Amino acid sequence: MAESLVQTAPDPGRRDFIYIVTAAAAVGGVAAVAWPLIDQMNPAADTLALASLEYDLSKVALGQEVTIAWRKQPVFIRHRTPKEIAAAVADDHASMKDPATDASRTKPGHEQWLILLASCTHLGCVPTFAQGEYGGWLCPCHGSIYDTSGRIRKGPAPKNLYLPDYTFLSDSKVKIG
Repeated sequence: MAESLVQTAPDPGRRDFIYIVTAAAAVGGVAAVAWPLIDQMNPAADTLALASLEYDLSKVALGQEVTIAWRKQPVFIRHRTPKEIAAAVADDHASMKDPATDASRTKPGHEQWLILLASCTHLGCVPTFAQGEYGGWLCPCHGSIYDTSGRIRKGPAPKNLYLPDYTFLSDSKVKIG
């Protein structure tokens, strides 16, 4: 009698296991190569140090303003007088290009401090204080006029002076950024 030869197919479970192990090793290799490339895109330590700035507010007398540099941009820190605050609050519902209340532009309990990016929203010039008809800032380049809350009132600027992120660490210290 002739013996019948029976061929057996290779085990499909073993083949699937080899494919899975190969794919997992490839993914691990790609991740090991990609991680240093992605990680080098994080900001350097000196850049992170510039990301925030602490400033001593006791250096600014009532009615004065200082301009400091933060992230290579000028920032106004203004110690507003009660008269300036009253003028800003009185104009809360006036017609404006970019409506905002004075309270939305200051921190509760620290309404006397106004902290703004000192860059006109039209073309980036630095406005000067006490030049405009609203008692605030005037951009000398194109005539944009801001009030005592940094809101645009006249001129070509489309937006109010921008507010940076800031928090009060104490009554005499602020952290910008």
